[in-house]
Amino acid sequence: MKTRFSLRTGLAGLALALAAVSGATSAFAHEAHKKDKAAATPSVPAADSAEAKASYPVSTCVVSGDKLEAGEMGPIIEYIHKEEGKPDRLVRLCCKGCVKDFKKAPAKYLKMIDDAAAAKAKGDTPAAPASGGHTGH
Repeated sequence: MKTRFSLRTGLAGLALALAAVSGATSAFAHEAHKKDKAAATPSVPAADSAEAKASYPVSTCVVSGDKLEAGEMGPIIEYIHKEEGKPDRLVRLCCKGCVKDFKKAPAKYLKMIDDAAAAKAKGDTPAAPASGGHTGH
């Protein structure tokens, strides 16, 4: 009887040890995956950071073409565009109506911002967006 008991205890202990090792290996593999993913993602300033605001490449509203300044339309709207699987983006707009229009076709307006950023990086003057005005709102 002693042999059966110690054999069962030994097998149970071995099973627990294997489970612990496999769980630890899985946790380490997950951490390594996180580090690889972080290394592959380019460094983008947080959308609501001072760096993102300072490096914003456009001085006009990408929807209306109006100059970005507080005025009769109210203060500048700093909208954070969120899209799953992509970093949050800062979009500066002149009014709440332009936020609504931006949401209808965000890819179009984000491309305008990206094109302006690329031009600025080359040392060129970013082209001003075509004025859509405030006809829709």
